[in-house]
Amino acid sequence: MRITSAKTFTVGNPWKNWVFVRLETDEGVYGVGEGTANAFAETIATAIHELEDTYVGLDPTQVELLAERMHRDVYTDGGQIHRAALAAIEIACWDILGKSVGKPVHALMGGRVRDRVRVYANGWYQVERTPEAMAAAARGVAAKGYTALKFDPFGDTSRTVTPDEEALAIDLIEAVRDAIGPRVDLLVEGHCRFGVAQAIRFAKRMAPSNPLWFEEPVPHQDPDSVVEVALHSPVPIATGESFASPKSFAALLRRGGVRIWQPDPMHLGGLWPTRNVIAMADASDIAVAPHSAAGPICSAVCLQLAACSPNLFIQELFDEFNQGWTREIVDQHLETGADGHLSVSDRPGIGIDLDWERLGEHPARRGNRIRLFERGWELRRSVDDD
Repeated sequence: MRITSAKTFTVGNPWKNWVFVRLETDEGVYGVGEGTANAFAETIATAIHELEDTYVGLDPTQVELLAERMHRDVYTDGGQIHRAALAAIEIACWDILGKSVGKPVHALMGGRVRDRVRVYANGWYQVERTPEAMAAAARGVAAKGYTALKFDPFGDTSRTVTPDEEALAIDLIEAVRDAIGPRVDLLVEGHCRFGVAQAIRFAKRMAPSNPLWFEEPVPHQDPDSVVEVALHSPVPIATGESFASPKSFAALLRRGGVRIWQPDPMHLGGLWPTRNVIAMADASDIAVAPHSAAGPICSAVCLQLAACSPNLFIQELFDEFNQGWTREIVDQHLETGADGHLSVSDRPGIGIDLDWERLGEHPARRGNRIRLFERGWELRRSVDDD
């Protein structure tokens, strides 16, 4: 079997354009992949085609060789953009491999260790930034059956925080905790907004609300700062979603202190490097919670990883809080059960396919990206909607 071509599709989810690929072979079996980042959808799609000479003509089941040709042999480190382009092809190759042998990907990566995966809700807080509105939205999430939810209470904060902004953030955390009660886990997102001192201060102030973790409170590019916060925080620190290389996780491991890792298959280059990071974490008794803030293919990929990872902590899920049409472009969308879990599918490959004809109904727009340092970003609207 040989790869003959890659067809790319950029789809206009309002808060982040999605990049999908359909990888064709000479035997008629095709694979689906995704290479979404927060921005640069058109750039990533172009990179997928620009790298065609590294994968067209290759056997799609030789995934490791393909990845080396797309990354090492290019001898240019393109960061998240490069890795996202690689991920789209790499994931599609795993999909082809699974389909060709009639097995789900998790069966090819050691076999599943669980039939159901606990998930936490994200993207649910598209409401006015007041304690009352956030509390009402959080109650709705818990009523859907979710046993955990995450949100960023910090508005457009960056680096410095006024007393009023600090007070409001803590009020929001306390309001959400009161709304969901003590038996639903609360996760707090930091989006790399703070310096070390402010991050530790917030961690101490939010601690009475018993967050499951405080995510990326300081910039991920400085692992020493991340570790310093982790060593002084009463709330566990989670990080890793933005790392574009397994080597970044190895560097974090050497420093110690961070016991929750969040590898993202889009940023790391696909399934196999993410599975390798998960194994690295497992060897050091570190829990993993794969980051999944892209499209439905990414969600399906993370479910495959969650199924076969013994050190899985919990899995992120946006799908139920995206616009309705996002569930119509897939042949099987993900919905949680009454107890906040997803069932693991035994469908071959990554377990999902797209309605290719309908993708064109939702074209990408350059205004579609999340703008974390602008007021009202949590509403997750495209600038083209204004």
